[in-house]
Amino acid sequence: MNLKSPLFDRVRIKRPSKEPPRDDAPRCQHPGCSEAGEFRAPMGRLREGEYFCFCLEHVRQYNAAYNYFSGMSAEAVAQFQRDAIIGHRPTWAIGGNSKTGAFYGKWSFSSWQADHLRDFEPADSRAGDMQHKPRDGAAALKALNQLGLDEGVDMTVIKARYKDLVKRLHPDANAGDRSNEERLREIIRAYNYLRSIRRS
Repeated sequence: MNLKSPLFDRVRIKRPSKEPPRDDAPRCQHPGCSEAGEFRAPMGRLREGEYFCFCLEHVRQYNAAYNYFSGMSAEAVAQFQRDAIIGHRPTWAIGGNSKTGAFYGKWSFSSWQADHLRDFEPADSRAGDMQHKPRDGAAALKALNQLGLDEGVDMTVIKARYKDLVKRLHPDANAGDRSNEERLREIIRAYNYLRSIRRS
């Protein structure tokens, strides 16, 4: 950049003019002050979201002397700081003796355990004669989803679905229409991935 360019001679910067405060602007709330109250200062504990309006000089004075915990005992301040760790929300212990029927919110831990921990039992202990099948990984599930199939299908079903989708989406079957080309690529990639992991 050439700083001696004649283009810079035409650049004019307007200096900000100090405008007098408008009539509708708030006035400083410090007693005896008639300056504009351009700066907000919090009113304090138990009045969150409410503010005083001060001029620059008085907001500096107010902030220098501001103490959120004024009027609180040392124990109350310590309790406030402990509660601040959890965002001042109610908490309770996890677990507990299920025989006592201790309730956590709406459900007892024992009923939650019966409903949700059943999935972690060994396959042999589950009712019925379900055969334990290895679960597919996230990439395989995504590939099955691309083909519109559910988890647990065998390679014969996958191959049949793949052939059906290719026949429907290929440009040769659609009079040269290439609007489904990207979808066709995704299906081919998904099928090739499933074929590679099912072989091993």
